[in-house]
Amino acid sequence: MRAGVVVRTKNEAEWIGRALAALVAQRDVDAEIVVVDNDSTDGTIEIARQFPCRLVSIPDREFSHGRALNLGVRSTSADLVAILSGHCIPANERWLHRLAANFGRPAVAGVYGRQEPLPDSTAFDKRDLWTTFGLDRRTQRRDQFFHNANSMIRRAVWEAVPFDEDLPGVEDRDWAKRVQALGWQVAYEPHAAVFHHHGIHQGRDENRATRVARVIELIQNRPTGELL
Repeated sequence: MRAGVVVRTKNEAEWIGRALAALVAQRDVDAEIVVVDNDSTDGTIEIARQFPCRLVSIPDREFSHGRALNLGVRSTSADLVAILSGHCIPANERWLHRLAANFGRPAVAGVYGRQEPLPDSTAFDKRDLWTTFGLDRRTQRRDQFFHNANSMIRRAVWEAVPFDEDLPGVEDRDWAKRVQALGWQVAYEPHAAVFHHHGIHQGRDENRATRVARVIELIQNRPTGELL
């Protein structure tokens, strides 16, 4: 089978080579890789050019997480499209296959996978990743948690409900809430794991936490009709 993979990057030279090598090594799925780069200056682009992928650029003046993702998905042609942060590394050669397997259920619009820390991740990041991403597979009909550091979406659903380009982050949870309002489900697949060095809370960055909390509050308080 074939699947698109959108890799978002911003100065990911330390990680992007390992991430792309892991994508090239995937088994049972032919990966159509698109790297969406946001004005990297550290050699990220030069490293990415060593791999079989398409490079797409989005400048700072146009950047939002949702806009970068929409650009990347539009640059693929597959019915299923995975999304991977440039500093996340698939844990094994079956990562893409295990994400895609969840779409055998017709009601699933998107699936997100487990995130595991690296040995040198901080204790805070290890705790947060181990607490957030458990070992039980689940289906979510109302729980809007979704995480685009490691996810896959159904293209047909995205065409009807693209990512919000105006939100300053948390576009993944917003998308999950909107598709659930239309009767779709999102799934969690613990066996589709990636290594994520800094975790999902960015080393307890208070400014980032404040921004994320404001956006989540906005998403939760908006009537569903405004989200569609």
